[in-house]
Amino acid sequence: MPYYPVNLNLAGRRCAVIGGGAVAARKVLALLAAGAAVTVVSPAVTAELAALAAAGQITHIERPYWPGAIENFFIVICATDDPDVNRQAAEEGRAKGALVNVADAPELCDFTVPSQIVRGDLVITVSTGGKSPALARRLRQELEARYGPEYGLYLAMVGRLRDEMKERLATPRARECFWRRALDDEALALVKAGKLHEAEEKIRDAIGGIRAEP
Repeated sequence: MPYYPVNLNLAGRRCAVIGGGAVAARKVLALLAAGAAVTVVSPAVTAELAALAAAGQITHIERPYWPGAIENFFIVICATDDPDVNRQAAEEGRAKGALVNVADAPELCDFTVPSQIVRGDLVITVSTGGKSPALARRLRQELEARYGPEYGLYLAMVGRLRDEMKERLATPRARECFWRRALDDEALALVKAGKLHEAEEKIRDAIGGIRAEP
């Protein structure tokens, strides 16, 4: 089945991770980065997860998965080393209305988690539909080399100027012209070189130049 690409807002959403090993830890960290409220169900967890639980950043239920463990979760991620447990938890999660992901079993998933490149608010994802994690990893590495930290810095800068641009450029055509002018190799080169003030001035000049057009 083809997947429908979507970015989910998980801020404050209750998400469960069944399992406490290294794979589960990676899943937990990704959920926390998105602002989710995470519950881990596992009799034992990695030192990293134990520290998160001790700090109150996650809830740890210190016992194996049991039927009835899943209640009122938006997302359920099954990451134990027992395929039967993963399948049972996935079936319960889906029956309770949760979106389900099962590690290394795309046929049991409602969604897969793409390989990611994060540059501030810029997120580039690569998905192979779970068919080849190695290919997704290789493409991610190529994109990481192509799109460096300057893209995140540039995006943050443009975001600060966005409201000003809306006020000063009255028409959609003028705004479209601004976006084309602001995103160019020179502005990105200035950001990459750490010359953020010069880059911002260049973008501001783009706004002024468009205002002067008939």
